[in-house]
Amino acid sequence: MVDLKARPYYLSDEDCQWVKETIKGMSDEEKVGQLFFQLTSSHDEEYLKELMEKYHLGGCRYNPAPGKAIQEQNRKLQKYAKVPVFIACNTEAGGNGACADGTYIGNGVKIGATGKEEYAYALGKMSNEEAAAIGCNMAFSPVCDILYNWQNTEVVNRAFGNDPERVAKMSAAYVKGAHENPGFACAAKHFPGNGQDFRDAHLSNNVNYFDVEEWDKTYGLVYKTLIENDLDAIMAGHIMLPKYAKAINPDLKDEDMMPATLSPEIMQGLLRDKLGFNGMVVTDASHMVGMTDRMKRKDMLPRTINAGCDMFLFFNDPEEDFTTMLEAYKNGTISEERMEEALERILGLKAHLGLHKKAKEELVPAPEALDGVLGSQEHKDMQKAISRDSITLVKYKDKEVLPVTPKRYKRIMIVHVKGAESGMSALAKAMGMAGGTNPAELLRDKLISKGFDAFIYESPVDKMKKQIEAGEKP
Repeated sequence: MVDLKARPYYLSDEDCQWVKETIKGMSDEEKVGQLFFQLTSSHDEEYLKELMEKYHLGGCRYNPAPGKAIQEQNRKLQKYAKVPVFIACNTEAGGNGACADGTYIGNGVKIGATGKEEYAYALGKMSNEEAAAIGCNMAFSPVCDILYNWQNTEVVNRAFGNDPERVAKMSAAYVKGAHENPGFACAAKHFPGNGQDFRDAHLSNNVNYFDVEEWDKTYGLVYKTLIENDLDAIMAGHIMLPKYAKAINPDLKDEDMMPATLSPEIMQGLLRDKLGFNGMVVTDASHMVGMTDRMKRKDMLPRTINAGCDMFLFFNDPEEDFTTMLEAYKNGTISEERMEEALERILGLKAHLGLHKKAKEELVPAPEALDGVLGSQEHKDMQKAISRDSITLVKYKDKEVLPVTPKRYKRIMIVHVKGAESGMSALAKAMGMAGGTNPAELLRDKLISKGFDAFIYESPVDKMKKQIEAGEKP
């Protein structure tokens, strides 16, 4: 049984009774639906109605769109939800992670460079004030990873830095700021900690190589600090922590090593038993290779729940995934006890946010709530202050390397870490953002204006893409 009167829920007897009675009144299908977070693909009301009434979703994420459109979508989601639904956003760098017209305030590396916790607090408060205005009630933030490896492209500019104490303080300040918005939760990511491996878990396996003592002093410090500051939820990453897993289970073989999302040693043994985390756990996106390469999807879905995750992020095929989880519950692969525990944490958090006490029409603010919030001058001023204070002077003693001048280095090749036409650059172009110019092109043009002979490295993949677009055979 989950202690719903303890941190981070602090529920009253009345709230606990609502959780208990709601679970008792659920069908098997409704119970299973609460385990899923789904990414919506349309704002169409009939689509959203079917999504909520057929799959009984516990939570939703969505694709980028203007705040007004997202708010209306969220109103429809809550309208058709039997139990109020989590609506999450990625406000790790600002309200722009909640909607297209939200305010970019500053990413982790920028906040960390200032050394000022008050900026992390402002980021949490202001970002999620904008998110709350459009009807979101949860942030998949903060990013509390530690950047030990600059080659790690997942968190290179998202982490608060490479100092565990700074990351812990900044992350806790973000959560404190977010909690200034009533009825708003944070899911810190990516447990047990990204930032060591150069590989991207979206595309490959990812490993945290620290031993028990090293992890406890670094990532452990960060999560312990967050837990003590009433962190609501944690996003488990598809990250292996082999030395810790073996310390918890000495019989564990290398070939049986799993990412945290599939590892009872990490989710139960470390997070629940050792760190004492009582809040809700959601997996990172289930399409990522760090998870999908471990086993068949039909085995993977129930295993995440049995490992200790309470919610599963994103359907692949909605009907297939829902049926797989339902059958696993009905045949006992997911036990009644484990289902009850997950539901208590999910509904317990919803009760903590006060969602169960609101009428459906109150779960999402009125349209006028957007006025003066999205892109407010106060938020823009904070963005400028952070940008100003984040400027860092790097002192490099090797006079043979710096400064970089056209006289010393006339010809410069720019290598885009994910390819000149991939990742967010491609997304920005597809959405008509940034004037069709990606960061590599901006840097090239700036260098040329300073007198350099600069060019962008074109990978074989980039070259092939251009040939295909031109109708040529690669």
